[in-house]
Amino acid sequence: MKTPIYLDYQATTPLDPRVLESMLPYFTQHFGNAASRNHAFGWEAEKAVENAREQVAALLGASSKEIVFTSGSTESINLALKGVAQMYGETKKHIITSQAEHKAVLDTCKHLEKEGFEVTYLAPDKQARVSVEQVRAAMRADTILVALIWANNEVGTLNPVREIGALCHERGVLFFTDATQAAGKVPVDVEADQVDLLCLSGHKIYGPKGVGVLYVRRRNPRVRVQAQMDGGGHERGMRSGTLNVPGIVGLGKACELARLELTSEAQRSAALRDRLEKRITDALDHVHLNGSREHRLPNNLNLSFAFVEGESLIMGIKDCAVSSGSACTSASLEPSHVLRAMNVGEDLAHSSIRFGVGRFTTSEEIDFAADQVIGAVKRLRELSPLYEMAQEGIDLSQVNWQGGH
Repeated sequence: MKTPIYLDYQATTPLDPRVLESMLPYFTQHFGNAASRNHAFGWEAEKAVENAREQVAALLGASSKEIVFTSGSTESINLALKGVAQMYGETKKHIITSQAEHKAVLDTCKHLEKEGFEVTYLAPDKQARVSVEQVRAAMRADTILVALIWANNEVGTLNPVREIGALCHERGVLFFTDATQAAGKVPVDVEADQVDLLCLSGHKIYGPKGVGVLYVRRRNPRVRVQAQMDGGGHERGMRSGTLNVPGIVGLGKACELARLELTSEAQRSAALRDRLEKRITDALDHVHLNGSREHRLPNNLNLSFAFVEGESLIMGIKDCAVSSGSACTSASLEPSHVLRAMNVGEDLAHSSIRFGVGRFTTSEEIDFAADQVIGAVKRLRELSPLYEMAQEGIDLSQVNWQGGH
């Protein structure tokens, strides 16, 4: 087994060799511009793009005409939120989202607030879920859009998308969901789930970086978005620019593989994730699961290790590529905004680690990672006076947390 091992599949995924194989001819042999309608090179490229559009649509339960290719989920989010707000903004000014969204959604909403839109940021529960009742209570006569993540990128929690979609359609409000982590991991059906706009990114599902999708509903209701990039009128006028044909081909192949292997891969990932959690929790006390145990991605495990600072733990397991729930700012080490929104205590928020299991993870790697984590936590806790106090039964409720130092 080679080290370091990769357990950060929520951040990005390696390119599946089958995806690479599908892409290679479009770098050299079939290099035409898909917008060149006057010769065979352009026709070949256009045919490949349309085939990929069908593959993406099949994963989502959509029509190929509802698929708009972009550079990734961040661009898709900007196009969806700004495009809808600007298209319908003369009569409606209110948007609903949550405090636990990806920064791409939160920052776009902050931008729209500067343009005069009003945004309600719902507080998720302790499992990072937003309820249908919360959305219903926040709706107003001028609500234009609800934007809620399908699967949280940090803790893996799944929102009740289908129920929220039904409420939005009942109220005549558009519903956008960031499915970047969900697509290819859990079943997605935009018709049954009553989703109006949805984004995904190629590099989260074993496809290439730099290519993504925005799904835009065409009927019941027909959704219109204001283009954010002008020039050429590509993608039915919603996203101008020469299409990344090799990337789009790769994204299409990745979506096809994800659709065909979704059930078996989810079962395998969940088994490995559960094995990792059991190994760790059997050997260590004061370990807390962040997010929902019932409603979550099959390949996500976010744990907090009390009395251990997350960044120190990552340094202690340098042969395992994982992510901390903390984000460094120029001034201080701040806990994740998702964990803060969940009201996770500051001590546990500073000690969170996200493990992402994936298609190429092996059981040997899981056991290696578990051994590394267990050993590192034990070593670090030996240096923690707070842990020693807890073991002695001392009440720590009045003790100020000092970031593990």
